[in-house]
Amino acid sequence: MATDLVETLSKTPRSPGADSFDDEKEKISDLGDIPVAEKVKLNPNWDIGDVYEDVRPIDLGSDGKERPIGTLRYLWDYETPAHAVIAFAKIDTADDWALRLISLEDDPTQPVWTFRLWFTAVGLSCFGAVLSQIFAFRPQTVYVSQLFLQTAAYIIGRFLHVIIPGPGNPNPRFQTADTVFWRFMNPSKFNIKEHTGILIMSAAATHGALAINIFAADDLFYGYTPNTAVAVFTLLGSQLLGYGLAGMMRSFLVYPTFSVFPNLMPTVQMMDVLHRGQENLLQQKRIKFFWVLFAGIFVWEWFPEYIAPLLTGISVFCLARQDSAWVTRIFGGAAGNEGLGLFSICLDWNYVGSGGAAYGALFQPIQTQLSSYVGMLICILTLVGVYANNVWHAQRFPFLSQLLFRENGSRYDQTMILNDDFTLNEEKLAAYGLPYFAASQAVTKIGYSLSFGATITHIIIWNGKQLLEAVKSAKSDAIVDAHYEKMKAYKEVPFWWYTAMFVISLAIGMATNYTGHSQLPWWAFFIAVGFAALFLPIITSLYAILCFVCNTEDIARMLGAALIPGKPHATMYFTMYAYNSTEQGRSMARDLKMGQYTKTPPRVTFTMQSLGAVIGALINFIIMKIVISANREILLSVQGTNVWSGAVVQSFNSDAIAWGALAKHLYSPSSRYGVIPLSILIGLAVPVPFWLLHKKFPTWKFDQVITPILTASIGYFNVGINSSAFTTFLLCLISQFWLRKYHPRWFRKYNFLMSAALDGGTEVMVFVFSFAVGGAGGKVIPFPTWALNPEGNPDYCKRLT
Repeated sequence: MATDLVETLSKTPRSPGADSFDDEKEKISDLGDIPVAEKVKLNPNWDIGDVYEDVRPIDLGSDGKERPIGTLRYLWDYETPAHAVIAFAKIDTADDWALRLISLEDDPTQPVWTFRLWFTAVGLSCFGAVLSQIFAFRPQTVYVSQLFLQTAAYIIGRFLHVIIPGPGNPNPRFQTADTVFWRFMNPSKFNIKEHTGILIMSAAATHGALAINIFAADDLFYGYTPNTAVAVFTLLGSQLLGYGLAGMMRSFLVYPTFSVFPNLMPTVQMMDVLHRGQENLLQQKRIKFFWVLFAGIFVWEWFPEYIAPLLTGISVFCLARQDSAWVTRIFGGAAGNEGLGLFSICLDWNYVGSGGAAYGALFQPIQTQLSSYVGMLICILTLVGVYANNVWHAQRFPFLSQLLFRENGSRYDQTMILNDDFTLNEEKLAAYGLPYFAASQAVTKIGYSLSFGATITHIIIWNGKQLLEAVKSAKSDAIVDAHYEKMKAYKEVPFWWYTAMFVISLAIGMATNYTGHSQLPWWAFFIAVGFAALFLPIITSLYAILCFVCNTEDIARMLGAALIPGKPHATMYFTMYAYNSTEQGRSMARDLKMGQYTKTPPRVTFTMQSLGAVIGALINFIIMKIVISANREILLSVQGTNVWSGAVVQSFNSDAIAWGALAKHLYSPSSRYGVIPLSILIGLAVPVPFWLLHKKFPTWKFDQVITPILTASIGYFNVGINSSAFTTFLLCLISQFWLRKYHPRWFRKYNFLMSAALDGGTEVMVFVFSFAVGGAGGKVIPFPTWALNPEGNPDYCKRLT
C-alpha cells in the first residue's frame, strides 16, 4: 500500500536526471499493470499547486488526462530521482474535494487584527442585523445573504486599503512610517484572512435570533413585555449555547477531511479568486469570468423578477390549457402556492440557484440531488393522489396552503379555543372543533418525520464507523487532513473556552427560564439542551458530508408538546433551546470549516463568530421593540399593509399553539394526524433495506440512495414557487455529471466559481430591486402588464385562489 504522495512536478526538471512533467506524461502509456492502493495517506506538505493551474499531477488519471473528482490517480515515489509512478490510488471523494478544489496556499504572516477588519465587520454586522430584523416584519421577505456580505466586504476592504494612510497604502502620498499604530490602520493589501473574519462576523449577526420571535409573540399576543435585562440574557444564552456545543465537538465534526461542507465551495473559491494568484494569467481569466458572470446575471435578473415574470416558469401545459384546475395543480408553479410545476422551465436564478444556502445544483453532490429528485417525484404522485382521493377532506381546502382550517373550509381562529393566558380551554375546543391542515401540509410533516428517523439510522449504518474513527483520532491527536495541518501554524482555541461558553450559556438559560416566565420546567430545559447535544453531531455530519439539512424544528415542537402538554408558551422556549441550539451549532461548525479552508486563525473565527451573534441579537431586540411599538395594530391584523406585516410572528405563534395546545388531540396514535409522529419510527427503518441490498450487491449503487433526503423531499412542493425543480434537475446533470465527468478541468476551475458569481449577482440584484421597486422602501412600483407580465398567474395557468 502506498503511504505518501509527492509534490507537483514542474514543467522542467528540478534536478539533474529528474523527469519533467511533460516527460512523465509521455511515459504514461508504458506503465503496464500498476497496483491500486486501497487508501492514500495524505501528505499536508505537498506543493500541489493552485486551483487555477491547468495541469497538476494530483489531477491526473490512469490515461494521463484530468480525471473527475474521486477517481484513480497516480502515486508518485518522490524518493527516487525519476519520480516513478508506483501505483494508482482510489482517492476518497472528500480528499479530492479538499485537495483539488481548495488551495493549500497560506501566509501565516498576513495581518488580521486591523482597523479594516473591525470597522467593516462591525459596520456590516449592524447593517445586516438591522435589515434582517426589519424584514422579519415586512410583507416581502428579503434576506441579507452571505454572498452579498462577502461582495460588500471585499469592496469596502479594497476601498479602505486605498484611502487609509499606512505603510501598506499603494499610493506613495498616503504611505506612513511602519509603526504599530499605522500597521493597525493599513498594514498591507486587504487579505483573505481579514475578508473571512468580516464575513463570519457579519453573517452571524445577520442570522436572526429565534428568541426574538418569542419576545414579539409575548408582546403582541400574550400581553407580556419581558424585562429588558432578562430578554438580553435570554438572547445571549440561546445564541451561544449551540456555539459552545459545536466547539467542543469540532475535532470530529470540523477537522476531518470527510467533513467537506460542499456548500462552502462557492464561497471559498470566490475568496480564492479575489485574493490569490492575482498576477497569474490563468487566475486572471478566472477573475474576469467571475465578474462578467456576476454583472451579467445582475442585469438578466431584472427580466424574470420584474419585467417578464413569465420567465420564472414557462409551462407549455399551462399555455395550452388555461382553464383547467388540474393543469394548474400539476403543471403550474410560477406563483406562490400555485401548483407543483412539473416540467416547467425556470429562467430565474433566484429560484434555480442556491442563494448560498444548503442546496445548489452546481455544488451539491450528485447522489444528494438525485435522491432529492426521486423524493420530489414521490411528492408529486402523493400530493395528487391524496387530493384526488379526498384524504383528510383535502378537497375542502386549497391544494397548497400553510394555514389551519375548520372542517367547512374556513380559516381556523385559534383564539376561539384559548383562555386569557393562552392555555387550552377544552370546553371551547369541544364547541369550536379541531383544526385541519391542507393535505399538502400533512404530507410534508410526514416527510419531515420520516426524514428525521431516517437521518439517525443513516448516520449510524453508513457513517457511524467514520465518525467513531474521527472521535478516536481526535482523542489521540491523530487527525490527518492537509488543511488541518496547515492550521497548526496558528494558536488553537483551547477546549475550555468552548466549555466555558457552554456552561455559562447553560446557567444563563436556566436563570432566565424562571425570571422570564417561560413556563418551561427545569427538567424540560435540560431535555431540550440534551436534544441539541445528541442531534448536533448527527445533523451536522449529514450536512457536512451530503449538503443536506434535516429539519428538526417540528420534531422539537413535537417533543416539547408531549413533555409539557397544553402550554404553547413553554413549547416556544423548548423549541428555542432544542432546535435553535442545533442550528447555531451547525452554523459554528460550518464557519470553523470555512476558517480552516481559508487558513484564518482559529481564535479569529471564534471571536468574530461570537461577537457577531451578540451584536446581531442585541440589535434584533432593539429593532423589534421599535417596530412593535410603532405598528402594534398592523402587526396583529391578518393582512397588514404593504410596508409592515406580522405574518412571521403570527405563524410562529400559530405553530406553537397547534403543537403546544393541541398535540394530544391532533397527534396521538388514534387521532387524525397520528401518522405524523409515528412516521419517525417508520423512518428509522427506511435506510436499512438499501444498506442490506448494498451488502448483497455492492456494485449496484444502493449506497448512493440518501434516504433522509429522499423522504424529506416527499413534501418538497408544499409551499412557494415550484417552477424551478425541473430546471435544477437539468443543471444537476450538466454540472455534476457531464462537466464533472467529461470536462473535469473546467469543472475544477470554474464550476463552483460560476455558482458564487450567479448567486452573488442575483442576491445583489434582489437587494437593489427590493428597495428600488419591490416595496422594501415603502412603495411598490409595479411593471406594466404585457404578454410576459400577465394578470393572474405569470405562467397563464388558471388562478384557483
